[in-house]
Parts: sequence; structure tokens; C-alpha cells
Amino acid sequence: MSQSVVTVERQDHLLLIGLNRPEKRNAVNLAMLAGMAQAYGRLEDDDEVRCAVVFAHGKDFTTGLDLAEVGPQVAQGARLFPEEGVDPVGLYGRVRTKPVVMAVQGWCLTIGIELLLASDVRIAAADTRFAQIEVKRGIYPFGGATFRMPRQFGWGNAMRYLLTGDEFDAAEAYRVGLVQEVVPPGEQLGKAVEIAGRIAAVAPLGVQATLASARLALAGEEEAAKSRLYADAGRLFASEDAMEGLASFIERRTAVFKGR
Repeated sequence: MSQSVVTVERQDHLLLIGLNRPEKRNAVNLAMLAGMAQAYGRLEDDDEVRCAVVFAHGKDFTTGLDLAEVGPQVAQGARLFPEEGVDPVGLYGRVRTKPVVMAVQGWCLTIGIELLLASDVRIAAADTRFAQIEVKRGIYPFGGATFRMPRQFGWGNAMRYLLTGDEFDAAEAYRVGLVQEVVPPGEQLGKAVEIAGRIAAVAPLGVQATLASARLALAGEEEAAKSRLYADAGRLFASEDAMEGLASFIERRTAVFKGR
């Protein structure tokens, strides 16, 4: 993986994934797409990692795709992510099973919003500015915004920004549900790490089962999600982590989960 455009750092059970092209305002080029996919692959494949935090080095989260480099690849129908990785916008290939918390600041344009929409918990600095500007460039969002934004924002709120490309601020992002918390500039990564740490401290199998059930229902398969509840609960009750959870309750101590 190119460490020049994507940094990856393991901190206990967390994987910190950083966009690292600040001299280009973190415009997402092909190397960054590949690096992110490989980092998400590590999130999935490393049994010791329970949650990822995605952030950006520099002033801006991202000014969007580097269209001069990525555009020709899209026009030719080329694959943007390596097959051995995990698509960070969750459209193709392997399905991510572990949670992702994101922290954004400065400009967060186009694919930046789509990365947020594909993640699970989002924190924004108060100075963050958002826009889905593809329609101003003669194209349209192709990283999931066309269906995730209406679902998360509501139809009218989504069309307000998808069809105009207008900018909106962190307060508006909070209002429409794109972010869950707005913090003073410079505090967004710390808050994201704090929340991710709390996720990593609870039972990993329970977290992953919760995420899978919620996603299945959100995809319009509520009956399928219902049909799995009892069987999945039975599997979890038989796990070492469930025994540890019960023992910690009886012994009035903090549980130490192993993901087994």
C-alpha cells in the first residue's frame, strides 16, 4: 500500500486510516482509492481490529475525486478498487462487516460525502463545508449518494443538494443526519477515536451481528432480518463473549471480550 497517500496505524483494537495528500487538498486519485480499499481489507482481515477510524491529514478532508486521473478510468469502465481489498463506499465485492467511524473537516466534497454515507458514525468539525457538486461538472454521483442520501436525509433534503450541487455547512449536515456530532475544529479526530474506542470495548461478535441485522433491514429485507434474529441470538448466547458478559455482570467488573 502506498503510505504516501493513505496512512494506516493500529492502536490497540482500532485501525486509523488517514487520507494523506494534503498538498492536493486530499483530492482522491487512483493510488488513494487503492490504498483505502487495501486498508479496509486489513480492517476485515485482522482479527485484532474491531473498528476503523477514517480521517484526513491537513486542512481539508477531501475536495473530491481527482477527475483528471479518475475520470478516464471511469469512462473506460475500469475497476477503481483492487479485488483483494474492500470497496470503501460499499458498492462492489466484499461486504464490510466491522464498523467505521469517520472524522471530517474543511472541505468535504463528492466522494467525501459518499464515504460518510457508507460509514456508520460520523463526526464533523464545525468548519466543515459539504457539497455534492457532480451536476456542476457534467456528471452525477456514482459512489452511492443517489440512493443513500435520500434514505438518510429524506427525499426533499437530498434533492435540494443532489440536484443543485449547493454547499451546506456542518450545522445543516447535523440537521439532515449526515453527521451525528459537530465539534470545535481540531477535536473531530479525538471524538471519533473516543467513540470508536467505546465500540471496540464491547463484544465484537455482538457489534457485527447488530450491524448486519440493521443493514439487512435497511436494504428492504426486514422479513429476512426478522427471520435471522433468533438463530443469530442463539449463536451469540453460545459464545465465550456472552459467558464473559454474564460473568462480568455477576462479578461487577468490566467485561474483557475476545471476539469468540
